[in-house]
Amino acid sequence: MGDYVQLNGGGEEAGATRKEAKSAAATRIASLDVFRGLSIALMVFVDYAGSVLPYVGHAPWDGVHLADFVMPFFLFIAGISVSIVYKNKANKVRSTRKAAVRAVKLFVLGVLLQGGYFHGINSLTFGVDIDRIRVFGILQVLPQRIAIGYIVAALCEIWLSSAAIPNSGCRLFKDYYFQWIIVFVLSSIYVGLLHGIYVPDWKYEPQEFALSSPSMQIRDVIEKVKCGVRGDLGPACNAAGMIDRKLLGIKHLYIKPVFRNLKECRTPGDEDGAYTTYPSWCQAPFDPEGILSSLMAVVSCIFGLHFGHTLVLLEDHKRRLTRWLLFSLATSGLGMILACIGVPLNKSLYTISYTFLTTGVAVATFCALYVLVDIYEYKWPTYVFQWMGRHSLSIFVLVASNIAVIAVQGFYWRNPKNNIVHWIVSLVRKYAAIDE
Repeated sequence: MGDYVQLNGGGEEAGATRKEAKSAAATRIASLDVFRGLSIALMVFVDYAGSVLPYVGHAPWDGVHLADFVMPFFLFIAGISVSIVYKNKANKVRSTRKAAVRAVKLFVLGVLLQGGYFHGINSLTFGVDIDRIRVFGILQVLPQRIAIGYIVAALCEIWLSSAAIPNSGCRLFKDYYFQWIIVFVLSSIYVGLLHGIYVPDWKYEPQEFALSSPSMQIRDVIEKVKCGVRGDLGPACNAAGMIDRKLLGIKHLYIKPVFRNLKECRTPGDEDGAYTTYPSWCQAPFDPEGILSSLMAVVSCIFGLHFGHTLVLLEDHKRRLTRWLLFSLATSGLGMILACIGVPLNKSLYTISYTFLTTGVAVATFCALYVLVDIYEYKWPTYVFQWMGRHSLSIFVLVASNIAVIAVQGFYWRNPKNNIVHWIVSLVRKYAAIDE
């Protein structure tokens, strides 16, 4: 979600006057702001509608729903921003310091936002236990993951690229081949660890027992999960979960992973409301933004970086769109092929097929916005998204900490339930019930 500068006059930018800089700001790619704002709006929508509309919220395990595109969109946008911000690499040390500071700020912000300042306000579970805090994520789009992708992409752009000449389209791969080597290395490490590590049996102490009923109580038991496999991509015995349990500690993983919505984790109970049988792994913590999956998240960011190279080096709309659409067809097509031959589309594991498919969709979405906003200049229909894109970090902070929701919900008509938030939730639930 980093900022970016205008594309033209990169070498003269340092000496521009304030008036010239203000004039040049008009040349910034408006569609990128719109895309960022659209992603923010999508994040807010799936956050609050996902629990009501199953096809909007995250897929329980394999497959992709609307919410599963939010994170790849942000990573892709971060990559584009990096290619523009660091296109002038005259002082690589200063640029590296600048990138590192931004990444650290974003990572720390993500950790602080789960501090509970406005969470749990209606219960006694206010705040977050430091002994169990998630290092790599919070409930909304994750600044920590974006920070990781941002710093790696920035280092690739600053240190692993040659000085390219504008409109030298044939050199887009030649000048950045080291970056593609990084993509290959990260993907190889990911595949090797995911399919090559042996996952033994393991056990854990459930943090909570309620799968779907708030009346369920915590059980003082130790659950044992039988694995003894290699290359398993299920929720219980995948290598990504084992790596996180070993390196991060099971207490620092997400205690309500999305696979709890799988049918096997919703076994009907008896008349007293107690569950009779369910797989032992259903109550296990699992971090969908863990260490191993972050490797492919970085790849998504580098894809956005390459996409941004086209934006910086090619000035002709037709050549840009041709290259982008070919890239979109190639990545999304490869993602679908991999899914058909047995590599599942899985956001929690951030599989290669999921990376390619979501990248292709991100490219196609940006192309549509680019044609609408920057070529045909239909900016007024997307003005709200453009504004949101320019203030994306502030909006994210307000939403992630629930400040915005509390502020809106605080105004009501005669009855506390007569507020905008309650009205929207009721309306969504009403139409969801009709569809069912």
